[in-house]
Amino acid sequence: MTCRDEVLEAARRLASASSDGTFSPDEVIRLLRRAGSRYPDSTIRTHVVSRLCANAPANHAVRYPDLVRDSHGRYRLNDTDDV
Repeated sequence: MTCRDEVLEAARRLASASSDGTFSPDEVIRLLRRAGSRYPDSTIRTHVVSRLCANAPANHAVRYPDLVRDSHGRYRLNDTDDV
């Protein structure tokens, strides 16, 4: 399973358990640590805040619009590609 796959699975679980549908990078990291992820914390964090975030600066050659930064330190699943 790729890091993207793991992050998205964790994001879905966290979003569904959250009252407002948001989650933090640290919550994703903690969940993936408990699940036994082999990816370093820094790689998971980069995926959440940059590589998978539609409204993050374009710092990577390959990006996916899977998440959206909702507010400072809070992210949500992107339910639209219009970001």
